[in-house]
Amino acid sequence: MSDLSKVPVTIVTGFLGAGKTTLISHLIRNAGGRRLAVVVNEFGTLGVDGDILQSCAIPDCPAENIVELANGCICCTVADDFIPTVERLLALDPRPDHILIETSGLALPKPLLKAFDWPAIRSRITVDGVLALADAEAVAAGRFAPDPAAIEAQRAADPGVDHETPLSEVFEDQLACADMVLLTKVDLAGPAAIAAARAAITAETSRPILELAEGVIDPRVILGLGAAAEDDIAARPSHHDGEDDHEHDDFDSTVVTLPEITDPSDLAARIGLLADEHQILRVKGYAAVASKPMRLLVQAVGGRVRHHYDRPWRAGEVRQTTLVAIAERGHIDAAAIRATLAG
Repeated sequence: MSDLSKVPVTIVTGFLGAGKTTLISHLIRNAGGRRLAVVVNEFGTLGVDGDILQSCAIPDCPAENIVELANGCICCTVADDFIPTVERLLALDPRPDHILIETSGLALPKPLLKAFDWPAIRSRITVDGVLALADAEAVAAGRFAPDPAAIEAQRAADPGVDHETPLSEVFEDQLACADMVLLTKVDLAGPAAIAAARAAITAETSRPILELAEGVIDPRVILGLGAAAEDDIAARPSHHDGEDDHEHDDFDSTVVTLPEITDPSDLAARIGLLADEHQILRVKGYAAVASKPMRLLVQAVGGRVRHHYDRPWRAGEVRQTTLVAIAERGHIDAAAIRATLAG
């Protein structure tokens, strides 16, 4: 099989809540005649993103072309999960024209790039491009960078201290590996925040930065880059270069199951408290609202909570509220999180 017959793959990376699923949903609905396949990697056992994308299935990207790999990093389980998944997608008839991979929000993209050199797949697929999504408001607020005042205090006390945080390392690695940076949710950030976010990103990478809201962008701009990123891995630096393995032990999650709720606004307020009181980075899941036939989709990044009814409850589904909370390790107190959500 010649290089010209390789199936292009776009890796969509970006921190928790940056809008990766929203972007891929838009690409599915606006495929422009391309036959798409999607691999979704979730952090934690609750498959929210995969379920959202399954609901977007269309003839050019049917449900069987959307594969979810939950509770694990695909680049940490290459032989067991990633390679078989890619092989199964390549065996589809008709074969996909383009594969989209949505990484976990905590994924380090460079190890995934290395997986494309595995003998079983390297002659059959190529990395068309790596897209790093960055939430404009969050970047402008400095949520992914160490606290400058705290760093100066630490430096004065101990010049040898490592000032990088798990959050900043992941974010910087995602930017350094990208071919293009998409600044998302610009509709929620003002001009000053957008400018601040651009400045922060430009300090880390010289790659082009595009702005978008609600995941809307012309697919022709971000698909078909022809980057062959697997061939220039050395030009994509990482904090973890030289390490044999990478782990996500810096982060943890817990799943909370509750009965039906009566007031979505009250639930949103309680989720907002998790960021303030328990340093929770991300909450996502579903809620059953009493007397409502529709399921409530809940997404939160820090204290910013969004929710809407996404689809009717299906026959046989248990009407309950199920939420996953993600935080840095040491900030997951399952009992306290449950108590806050339950009221």
